[in-house]
Amino acid sequence: MAKFSRSINREAIKAFNKRSFNVIGLMSGTSVDGIDVAVLQTDGLALVKTGAFASYPYTAAFRKKVKAAFGKRKAPAVEKELTVLHARAVNHFLKTHKMKAGDFDCIGFHGQTIAHNPAKGYTVQIGDGKLLHKLTDIPVVYDFRSDDVKAGGQGAPLVPVYHQALAAKQKKPTVFLNIGGLANITYVGAKGELLATDTGPGNAMIDDWVLKHTKRAYDKDGALAAKGTVDEAFVRTFLKHPFFKKKMPKSLDRNAFTACIPDHLNAADGAATLTQMMVEAIAVTLKLCPKKPSTIIVCGGGRKNRDMMRRLHLATGAKIVPIETMKLDGDATEAQAFAYLAVREILGLPISFKGTTGRKKP
Repeated sequence: MAKFSRSINREAIKAFNKRSFNVIGLMSGTSVDGIDVAVLQTDGLALVKTGAFASYPYTAAFRKKVKAAFGKRKAPAVEKELTVLHARAVNHFLKTHKMKAGDFDCIGFHGQTIAHNPAKGYTVQIGDGKLLHKLTDIPVVYDFRSDDVKAGGQGAPLVPVYHQALAAKQKKPTVFLNIGGLANITYVGAKGELLATDTGPGNAMIDDWVLKHTKRAYDKDGALAAKGTVDEAFVRTFLKHPFFKKKMPKSLDRNAFTACIPDHLNAADGAATLTQMMVEAIAVTLKLCPKKPSTIIVCGGGRKNRDMMRRLHLATGAKIVPIETMKLDGDATEAQAFAYLAVREILGLPISFKGTTGRKKP
């Protein structure tokens, strides 16, 4: 169960069951590029109506502070600053869209993951829900992952139950691929079977490489990777990493593959090799699904990388389409998901399952 910024009146919840919720979802992902703010109207089940969305980038200085906290179990100064930045983003968002705090039932606040090691029984997402409540005057649901890990789950990925709701009218099996700092898939079977897992690195390793070698924040359109030559031997060695031998579901820390950086290569060849590593990891994982998908629906920043999408098609043989084909915004999906999960938490509905995080009971 997630935490709540104020006590929840269970009698009042019975009344909530008769209506939908207006919720703000907040997401700061492993790419550490900024704060996504999304509005969602939902009943935590089949009703999903997306609303306004905006993204607020972090400064380079703050990104540096967050990255310095990676691997730590506590980072109080960074946590406070991160929470204040989230509050400013929410308040600016409300003002810009001519909304007010009273229009919303709650905020679903993911926070920022700085450490993730379910094998050792912990996952850490910094973000002070009570302070965010105080600064926005909106109740906050937060710390979504810790209890799942304590119950034997991986604590990730958590977005699949939202993907399942989005897939209601899609041809099955439906596969969603999210490419953020890490990459993960959701498989929704013909009978509603829900399977999910992290697949391996996503944009984070590529972004770090590009920043180091070109001083740019990311490889726009995959232009740098498209100029390079893949070190195929390095990719084969990467695929021998112990992670790929584990059964689904499984999850990763952002820095799980720091030993797999092709430092012997130039900028373009390194970008090409890292992109191919990510793509091959996805292709290997898709082979574990019950049925091979004919189409893969892509969300997250990676969907904008043309070279990456081209490589993904070649590696999987599947049709690769952005989530925009469903009239949804691929940048907003994760923030919307945590709005959806917040409502499920309030209503006492499960957000993680045996097929998504590996815990024995939902």
